[in-house]
Amino acid sequence: MKYSLLTAFGLALLAAACQQGSPENAVSEPAAAAVPDSVYLAKGKEIAAATFANLSSRLQAAMQSGGVPEAVPYCQLSAHPIVDSLSKVYNADIRRTSTRVRNPANRPTAEELAILEIYEKQAAAAEALQPQIVRGTDGTVHFYAPIKILPLCLNCHGKAGETLTAENNELIKKLYPEDTATGYALDDFRGMWSIALK
Repeated sequence: MKYSLLTAFGLALLAAACQQGSPENAVSEPAAAAVPDSVYLAKGKEIAAATFANLSSRLQAAMQSGGVPEAVPYCQLSAHPIVDSLSKVYNADIRRTSTRVRNPANRPTAEELAILEIYEKQAAAAEALQPQIVRGTDGTVHFYAPIKILPLCLNCHGKAGETLTAENNELIKKLYPEDTATGYALDDFRGMWSIALK
């Protein structure tokens, strides 16, 4: 019988609590340290997939309704509130970041930049990019996963004069004067999910 992620997570925490019951284990690591990376990887993948599905379905609807001129302002106004609301649903801090951001609020932290640079080197060497768990010295658990360019992305992140029209490029620069998130081709490494799991 398959258990849900929450059930698996709960069982792992329960097992950790049981192991800490004896006096010799009175001083122990936080319960999160007893949870295997595989549980956090599964949880991170679930959150990233749900967030992507929510954002992409709404973006596709905006594209179908009014093309890039409707989709770009929609992203500017709605993407952060949607991600923030899903962060509350999943009790996690959900971010998308890149070395080439559109919105300055998505600039990477020093820790995120280090992971992004590893992914960029792997992408340049044509290596497979894998999700990963990084545990902080303070007990925090971070899930990172690569984001690649899909066909729909090219409308707003593609190469100017090719997949990104001059008109759409002009609109993006008007709404995002500091934009550096264009010039991509299909399947390029675009950035990553950065999810702090609680």
